[in-house]
Amino acid sequence: MTTESPGRIVLLTASHRVAPGLLSWPAWQALHGADRVLCPDEHHPQLPYLREAGVAVEHLRPTAEELVADCAGGRTVLLLPSGEGDRPLTDGLARLAGSGRLAMPDLELLPGSYDLPGARLLDVVQIMDRIRRTCPWSSRQTHKELVKYGIEEAYELVEAIEDDDRDALREELGDVLLQVVFHARIAEEDPEEPFSVDDVAGDLAEKLIHRHPHVFGDAEARTPEDVRAHWLRTKAIEKQRESVTDGVPLGQPGLALAAKLGGRVRSAGLDVALPAEPGVGYDLLALAVRAEAEGVDPEAALRAVARAYRDAIRAAEGVEA
Repeated sequence: MTTESPGRIVLLTASHRVAPGLLSWPAWQALHGADRVLCPDEHHPQLPYLREAGVAVEHLRPTAEELVADCAGGRTVLLLPSGEGDRPLTDGLARLAGSGRLAMPDLELLPGSYDLPGARLLDVVQIMDRIRRTCPWSSRQTHKELVKYGIEEAYELVEAIEDDDRDALREELGDVLLQVVFHARIAEEDPEEPFSVDDVAGDLAEKLIHRHPHVFGDAEARTPEDVRAHWLRTKAIEKQRESVTDGVPLGQPGLALAAKLGGRVRSAGLDVALPAEPGVGYDLLALAVRAEAEGVDPEAALRAVARAYRDAIRAAEGVEA
């Protein structure tokens, strides 16, 4: 007496972030080798490509019992779920398997396409587009009105890094990314000089390649110092600056600004005397420039001491850390 094979069910999933039709070779093999190919969604984005490849697809939404019965006799039924999957069907199959009443077909989950690294950024761009079009608050924001949020998010990112808080770091990186996507989306609406997040990403990609000739070209860089020298030379050619101070943002915190100016002077080999007037500001300028020359970030150093001072204050108040 021979036992009839219960067959096989193949659930073929495909990423909506990958262009339809770009399926893996195992996926195409499974599609052509199946006895039946079912798809409950007649508007599924893969259907035109399956038809062109000669795959016959039936628009059916079977129950778990119907699907199991259709596999009897060793048949293979491939199901192309809509969206991210078909939860009711998979739950039904799990209940049937747990009941022990039926000989269950082999169940195979076959990814037909995979997300490339960074694919979820496409979701962020789409979500931001919808928010910009429909949210009463977000639809009215301008670049200038978002400036304060960009500054806040940058400082919160710094705090997460200095606290070595991995969860906060992940969250704050997302908040900084939101600022980039938000500004790029606003920029699309400019009537004179519109640009998109793709333009931003494209410019960044070109800049990274151009400034890393030791990675993407024939230049050599064996030490971090070599890399920095490449970077500075490339930037100087790109920017065609008249002064070493060009491009230094004056709106940054005072210590960071002083250190940046001191670093530009030192890198250029200029002999510029520090102002020697009496006053706290002049003293701070001298300290910041000296710190930069010694490889110390004066902003980070002052924040570290300020944190210790904050802890001492809380201890004096009897407040737990």
